[in-house]
Amino acid sequence: MSVYVISDPHLSLSVPKPMDIFRGWQDYTQRLKTNWENLVSPGDTVIMPGDISWGMSLEEAKADLQFINSLPGKKIIGKGNHDYWWNTMNKLKIFTQENELTTLSFLFNNAYETENFSVCGTRGWFFDDKSENAPKVIAREAGRLTMSVKAALETGKEPVAFLHYPVVYESGVCNEILDVLKKYGIKRCYFGHIHGEKTGRYEKYEYDGITFSLISADFLAFCPKKIML
Repeated sequence: MSVYVISDPHLSLSVPKPMDIFRGWQDYTQRLKTNWENLVSPGDTVIMPGDISWGMSLEEAKADLQFINSLPGKKIIGKGNHDYWWNTMNKLKIFTQENELTTLSFLFNNAYETENFSVCGTRGWFFDDKSENAPKVIAREAGRLTMSVKAALETGKEPVAFLHYPVVYESGVCNEILDVLKKYGIKRCYFGHIHGEKTGRYEKYEYDGITFSLISADFLAFCPKKIML
């Protein structure tokens, strides 16, 4: 079976927040559906690290999560900066059970074993956030990443990291997150968050022995990307 990745679909099936006002996003929901169904089989896995829905609550995000659930394959969903509907793992599990969202799992202080690697990750954060609580946020994200990577290592398979925010920016590095990746020997990291004209600068690059790859939906032309091992 195959593993695919795509982030930042920014779905808005039940809230007035259409992305097609932006260049390249026209008819994006249908394009994503068509491409997904043409590529992904029921036994495959699709990893989606963040910015899934514009819903402000689980109820508002329900239609978007149902849409993803209806697509082929198992999905592992991470948190993005716009996922205000995100909740505790217990509430997420209850919500998926009550609404029969049987193909969805959530990446939150844990890890998932796939064909020949383990999925780990967290949201991450801006390296240059100057707000008063920024150090606490970054430290918390580094801690969550540590827990996730440790869980991945317990499977005995290569841990591959999936973050929402990039770790290395044009203007700096989020060293707290990078240090965790380096400490545990992560060699591959996929991320989203970047859109528009900047995407070409982040397509794929190496930094401190780690290969970073951008997988935002618009950058991938709303087509899940197969992870090649």
